Amino acid sequence: MVIRGAAIGLLVGTLFGAGLAVSGMADPARVRAFLDLDGQWDPTLAFVMAGAIGPMALAWRLRARRPAPLGADRFHLPATAPITLQLVAGGLIFGIGWGIAGLCPGPAVADLALAPASVAPFIVALITGFVLYRWLALRWPATIRRDPRSKQGA
Repeated sequence: MVIRGAAIGLLVGTLFGAGLAVSGMADPARVRAFLDLDGQWDPTLAFVMAGAIGPMALAWRLRARRPAPLGADRFHLPATAPITLQLVAGGLIFGIGWGIAGLCPGPAVADLALAPASVAPFIVALITGFVLYRWLALRWPATIRRDPRSKQGA
């Protein structure tokens, strides 16, 4: 099951990366143009997001009919949680970083194949953020809320 899950993950990741490249969403300038409402606004990202609604709706309907996904023994769905200060702060940090860099993690990884030198600082900052979060979670576990279902915590 592990190899099958890895193969499915590789296929889906490759398809996602190809979709980012074909749609132009791996280009930080295009993403920044979408966020620039006062200047030369580029609505392409809105069309990409709208185009994802249909396949995602279909995926949720198919998921409801299956006991488990193809590559795992069960579905790993997040629990519904209240809006917390941590969630809002994380969203703000993510959004500010996305607006400044024009990248989020998916396109950044795809850009490693297209322009590794220009995306490397973003990847370093991304990994630094992961490490910092883990460090804070170990140092102040009561401050960083953990998912009680997770064996690893944060």
